[in-house]
Amino acid sequence: MGEKISILGISGSLRKGSFNSGALRAAVDLCPDEAQIEVFDIASIPSFNQDEDQDPPAIIQEFKDRIRAADAILFATPEYNYSIPGVLKNAIDWASRPYGQSAWDGKPAAIMGASIGGIATARAQYDLRKMMVFLNMFPINKPEVMIGNCGDKFDAEGNLIDEESKKFIRQMLEALIAWTKKIK
Repeated sequence: MGEKISILGISGSLRKGSFNSGALRAAVDLCPDEAQIEVFDIASIPSFNQDEDQDPPAIIQEFKDRIRAADAILFATPEYNYSIPGVLKNAIDWASRPYGQSAWDGKPAAIMGASIGGIATARAQYDLRKMMVFLNMFPINKPEVMIGNCGDKFDAEGNLIDEESKKFIRQMLEALIAWTKKIK
């Protein structure tokens, strides 16, 4: 059938026991054969400084290169204070700079999130979708993957064990792959 669709996975959480990083690991395992997911860890990305726009740190160039090389992007975001975490916003800002040289431009994307709260990451996902308008990214609309009340949906090692959540992740990946092919 040709080359596999490459998806770059990004977790918006730095916590070692992160449910969102666990959901991203599950996505890697659940990914259909026609695609592959590689995860980029944003933990070492420094705080954005516009003074470094023209000569960014090496990790930023690597991040932007990985985004550009990917066919699609998969975000796994927690929700902090009704929005996305600062570390995720920081990474998004770095990769969008300097103005006119955004690595995000034209990328198909999907968003998922896990939270101990009942409405999961609905507000964070909405805020991320709003950013994608400016970034000229093309997120899938459905299915939405919001893993709420997730404390009992992951085991002690942070692995997703909830079959219903796994089903939604599989469906989201299938939709992202189809969308990516359509856009390509």
